[in-house]
Amino acid sequence: MKSLIIQPCELLRRPFANSIWRLDDIFCDAEKVSHHTPRISLTFDDGPIPEQTPWVLDILDQYNIKATFFVVGDNVRKYPDVFREVVARGHEVGNHTFNHVQMLRMSWRDYVKNIRLCSEEAQKALPGVRMRFFRAPHGQITPWRCRELTTGSSALMSGLGFTNMVFWDVMPMDYDSRLTPREVAKNTRTYLRDGSVIVMHDSIKAGERMRYALSTTIDEVLSKGWHIVPIP
Repeated sequence: MKSLIIQPCELLRRPFANSIWRLDDIFCDAEKVSHHTPRISLTFDDGPIPEQTPWVLDILDQYNIKATFFVVGDNVRKYPDVFREVVARGHEVGNHTFNHVQMLRMSWRDYVKNIRLCSEEAQKALPGVRMRFFRAPHGQITPWRCRELTTGSSALMSGLGFTNMVFWDVMPMDYDSRLTPREVAKNTRTYLRDGSVIVMHDSIKAGERMRYALSTTIDEVLSKGWHIVPIP
């Protein structure tokens, strides 16, 4: 079960065929052939918070890396300056609901309302900011609701404007207090492959595990000559 969380298998991915799990889900065949250097993307969930997000931004700046931050709307409300700093430094922001709610524990209408609240807080903090991507907390969403969110096929979706649902190819479980920082880094190293979309957490819970794993992963990936690119 642990390995399925870290790297979901093809059987779990298949019903979400139009979503992003790996960079290969985005690039056309010609683009896949034309690039010869392995590449990955970094994403971060659950921020922004002053205790972690600025540190992540500084590390990314050191290596000139751009990432995608899936923000929790209530944190945007509490820390709008940190949110604005994420965008000011050239990173993409995505929607991660207003307060990290799980779809299966509420009605669909209430869930979409929670998603919309996140987008509204982002607009209050930075008018005109665009959120193209959505990531469901815990990856908890059904294929048909996923399609509904990204196609805007109902009045309930009006104005959200998501182009893609983003899942992950590697989740090293930096949030798990039972793991050491070295174990989290090892999870990344073990499952990382060309095209991986990695998710870490700029949260209090992830703490030093995220910091160690992120620094180690960046160093190892770049030392192999791989590229770290934003989700296009």
